[in-house]
Amino acid sequence: QVQLAESGGGLVQPGGSLTLSCAASGFTSKHAIGWFRQAPEKDREGLSCISTRDDSTYYETSVKGRFTISRDNTKNTVYLQMNSLKVEDTAVYYCAIDTTGYPCNTVAVQYDYWGQGTQVTVSS
Repeated sequence: QVQLAESGGGLVQPGGSLTLSCAASGFTSKHAIGWFRQAPEKDREGLSCISTRDDSTYYETSVKGRFTISRDNTKNTVYLQMNSLKVEDTAVYYCAIDTTGYPCNTVAVQYDYWGQGTQVTVSS
C-alpha cells in the first residue's frame, strides 16, 4: 500500500523559510514525486517535481529560485526547501507520486497517490 505523509508546515513570517518533508512508502518502482499546493478558493497548483530515475527536477516559474526539491533515498523522503516566502505562498501543500511519468512534470492529474497535506501560513 502506497503511503505519503507530509510534515514541516507551520506559520512563518514573510521572507522566512520552511522545509517540508514527504515520507513515502509502499512502492519499489521508479517514479516521480511532486509538490503541489492549494490556497483557499483556488485550484491546485503544481510547484516542483523530482524523478527517482535520475534525480532530474522541474520547477514552475512561480517558485523557481526560491524553492528547492531534493530527496534522501535512504529515508524514502523528498524535501521542499522554501525560502523568501511570501504571503501568497500560504496554502495547503501536498506531495504526490506519479508511478509512470518521466521526465517528471507538475500536471496533477498524472499523479496517482497523494498525501493528506500540510498547512503553510505566511503572515506577519
